[in-house]
Amino acid sequence: MNEIEIYKVTINDINLLQAISRQTFSETFSELNNPSDMQSYLTEELSVEKLISELNNPHSDFYFISNKHMVIGYLKLNFGPAQTEPYNHAIEIERIYILKEFHGKQIGQLLYDKAIEIGQQQNADFVWLGVWEKNLRAIAFYKKNGFEEFDKHFFRLGNDLQTDILMKLSLKD
Repeated sequence: MNEIEIYKVTINDINLLQAISRQTFSETFSELNNPSDMQSYLTEELSVEKLISELNNPHSDFYFISNKHMVIGYLKLNFGPAQTEPYNHAIEIERIYILKEFHGKQIGQLLYDKAIEIGQQQNADFVWLGVWEKNLRAIAFYKKNGFEEFDKHFFRLGNDLQTDILMKLSLKD
């Protein structure tokens, strides 16, 4: 895996962004959720129109990670008013998703490292995220990287109101 590249997503990448978003979200959550709720989320929240709106938001950035020029995952960061919770001097990791076949190969760690690097460049006080309480793999990943739980909020998947654990990592000493 020595041909790994991380680069910013542009509007020209919208169809690829939608494809990787839908595939990785489905691979990650389908087993634990109602199929109609999953379909509703994939159709509505990961539509081309919604993703274009997110890409055009000046307070959000998307990054692809590729291996041998094949996109295998992505990262979405939110700043200022784009954050799902209004924290000052903070950056939100809204999404880190990797194709299932690349789990356990340090790809998520590379995207995580990119997020922390950007947080430091932006002089953020902390980086935070919400992770579904049933996504034990992700919770363990973030705890391993020094994140601590500090609150909860709700996430709607179709008709299912789910609880996300909010976690943060201070970037200041």
